[in-house]
Amino acid sequence: MEFHRNNLDRSNSLYLRQHADNPIWWQEWSQKTLREAVRTNKPLFISIGYSSCHWCHVMAREAFSHDETAGFLNSDFICVKVDREERPDIDQFMMDYIIRKTGSGGWPLNVFTTPGLKPILALTYAPKLPEGGRQSLMNIAKKVKHFYENGGSVPPFQPSKSTPQTVSFEEIENQLIRIYDREHGGFGRTQKFPPHSTLLFMLYSLSFKGSPGVKDIAIGTLEAMRLRGLNDHLQGGIFRYCVDRGWKIPHFEKMLYDQTMAIWYYSLAYRVLGKEEYRDMAYSVVKCLEESFSSEGLYLNSIDADTDHIEGGSYLWSYEELEDILGEDFSTLKGVYRIDVHGNFEGKIHLIRRNDMKIEDIEKKLLKIRDRRPQPHADRKYISGLNGLVVVALTLASEYLERAELYDTAKDTMYSLLEKFWIDKKLAHSMSNDRIQNNNFLFDAAACLLALTMLSESDLKWKDYMEDMSEYVKSFKKDGGWLESSSDDFLPVPASWYDNPIPSSISLAELSIARANMLLGVGNNPASYRVAHNYDAYNIAAMLRNGVCPLLEP
Repeated sequence: MEFHRNNLDRSNSLYLRQHADNPIWWQEWSQKTLREAVRTNKPLFISIGYSSCHWCHVMAREAFSHDETAGFLNSDFICVKVDREERPDIDQFMMDYIIRKTGSGGWPLNVFTTPGLKPILALTYAPKLPEGGRQSLMNIAKKVKHFYENGGSVPPFQPSKSTPQTVSFEEIENQLIRIYDREHGGFGRTQKFPPHSTLLFMLYSLSFKGSPGVKDIAIGTLEAMRLRGLNDHLQGGIFRYCVDRGWKIPHFEKMLYDQTMAIWYYSLAYRVLGKEEYRDMAYSVVKCLEESFSSEGLYLNSIDADTDHIEGGSYLWSYEELEDILGEDFSTLKGVYRIDVHGNFEGKIHLIRRNDMKIEDIEKKLLKIRDRRPQPHADRKYISGLNGLVVVALTLASEYLERAELYDTAKDTMYSLLEKFWIDKKLAHSMSNDRIQNNNFLFDAAACLLALTMLSESDLKWKDYMEDMSEYVKSFKKDGGWLESSSDDFLPVPASWYDNPIPSSISLAELSIARANMLLGVGNNPASYRVAHNYDAYNIAAMLRNGVCPLLEP
């Protein structure tokens, strides 16, 4: 029977194909799959992840390749694999559930639901066998089966529609000062993600209102990200996050959205703070974007954390290797980078700078050798909204850095984006292997509208596209609130307010509509500010609507 096999070998998604050899009878998400769950009265086991996710690879090798676990899941569940980057609506719904139930989330995101899609239980990583206090995936699945077959009550789950609390502008600054990590930069006391939206908010606020406290936070965070382990010092670009408080060791995947946001705020930081190092950092991320992500007029989605199943394998060095390669230059390298004979990551060395001394010849030599190693795989998927953010970042970087060629690249990217994704005045979501995925999402529409408002400032030929995209964005507003999507094969999903790690759909919609209104001569109503750190992209939109964000005004 069709459902008695793993069908992911037929998938167009790189992430799903990575699981095609699992003994689990994985199915793609479809109405046909959902009907099979109802017909057989089997609960669903839905596993969500993405191609460059290290822990997704670990589960693929361990629990998902365990024959006994697979046999149990195949017998008692309908198992569905979801690429979160292709179906952000499903991912957002399930992530909302796990965060509200447990206080945290992540990927892989594994959710057991009823045949009617009511969530029963959600978890992230689970091992093949019980270890370190963790239950095995099979033990968890057995408990879910027992609960479901014995009539356990499963209430319907409704995603949060609540509006974040309003605060004053001064309260935002005070909140950021309170939660800032003064010792290491950034926010939080454990792993460190680059606070993209918060950095933009602080820099735009500094462009019109000097606040010493906010300036210190912005510089401290920009410096930590630039000098320490988040930055790929040889090639340029930033990794997704650091696993430690001190920004030393990254999770080695590179995401398109991180490069895009870093270009935006490092070029803005140069404009606002005037430090040459920030201009250089912006250039280095652009270099990474063009060398690693650019493909056929658009930009690929991500680059894997692992090389040949070794996390960070392409990026790490042994002490002896560096000493042998560099000879007399090794002492110079040790004066610029922190080089420990015992390494800083599983006996190997991940490069972290001590200072800004320039040793470009040595770095080029190391990069040339590194490039000859096996390289991590790239997910050759294009996502319309993320490519829209590339256009935003390059257009603004062209202005802030006074580099006209970046505007030309942004313009060419927008042409390619519209040619491939703008179909009958609707925006498709993604493309893999020349196949278009036609689901429609607010994030994509709002990001592309923001890009068109940037381009329309200097070239009126983009105005018609901007007007049409503006109407399309507004079509996602239902009953006074924003919808992320309303797909035939899933529940309507309210748009998110949450601005970490990148601007939310709501923030992009509010910001892009405000700019479009200005360009079209339509007034904007004033807006309230929201709680700091989690809603800072929305606070940028509020600054614009309140007339206090001159660097974003047309």
